[in-house]
Amino acid sequence: MKLVQKRPKKAILAEIGDKKFVIIIDEARDTSIKEQMALILRFVNSQGQVIETFLRIEHVIDTSSSSLKQALDGMLSKHNLSIKNLRGQGYDGASNMRGEFHGLQRRILDENPYAFYIHCFAHQLQLAVVFVAKCCSSVMDFFNYINLIVNIVNVSCKKHDQLAQCHHDNLVQRLENDDMLRGRGRNQETNLSRAGDTRWGSHHKTLCHFQLMWTIVLEVLENVCQDATNLAQRTTTTGLLEKMESFEFVLVLHLMIKVLGKTNALLQCLQNKDQNIIRAIGLVGVTKQKLNEIRHHGWDALLEETKGFFSQA
Repeated sequence: MKLVQKRPKKAILAEIGDKKFVIIIDEARDTSIKEQMALILRFVNSQGQVIETFLRIEHVIDTSSSSLKQALDGMLSKHNLSIKNLRGQGYDGASNMRGEFHGLQRRILDENPYAFYIHCFAHQLQLAVVFVAKCCSSVMDFFNYINLIVNIVNVSCKKHDQLAQCHHDNLVQRLENDDMLRGRGRNQETNLSRAGDTRWGSHHKTLCHFQLMWTIVLEVLENVCQDATNLAQRTTTTGLLEKMESFEFVLVLHLMIKVLGKTNALLQCLQNKDQNIIRAIGLVGVTKQKLNEIRHHGWDALLEETKGFFSQA
């Protein structure tokens, strides 16, 4: 494999010089519970290529717009970059970042009216999916139960190892019975990880693994129920088993895998480095069309698929 050597930051900053540039900012807490602000620069070099480079991570006292603006000014000044050359700013939809009057984008626009704000398309899609999901009590209950089940089966190394071993034994048995396709890259080890609250696309991966490991998860929950040391744990596990074995739970599982599969494909496309606004808008239109097809013509197929899975589970 040929390795591409990264260019030194000093050389990239020298190439930017007095050119116009765009900033991408995000904030998060590190493992020591300190607020950090990450800054990425984008610019067009002399060959007409769009260059994106990570500048640095800066510790901030808090994530108020005033603190973020102060940290941004310090980072730009330290690298001899002028905010007057800023032509774009992009980050997620957190209120302290994009507030019309008090957010960071407003503070920057007050100083430089040409620094146009663009809300991350991928994050907009994520917020839309979360908002729609919260409007449906059945879907919200479903994901709450999913998180509870994942937490219980992964709460200890013993249960996690049991889950992995059961899944391995099941794969081996199915391969020996020629119930699965063989080939390189297939039938890899699968874990059941909790979906991230800030990355709705991770829910699709969790649900796909959950469906694949359905029988094994039921077996682990039954073992947890039998080994329970107190009534509360036994009652909780019994309730989760009853929920998993209900038709409504299985129906919502298959529905969300279908819906999130469509939006997750769009989410991945929107994060491509070579993506452009025209293609992005086209992809949004295609995804809306696919979702409408599910809404108007997909219920019969979904019902039959759920019945088939429910009868085999």
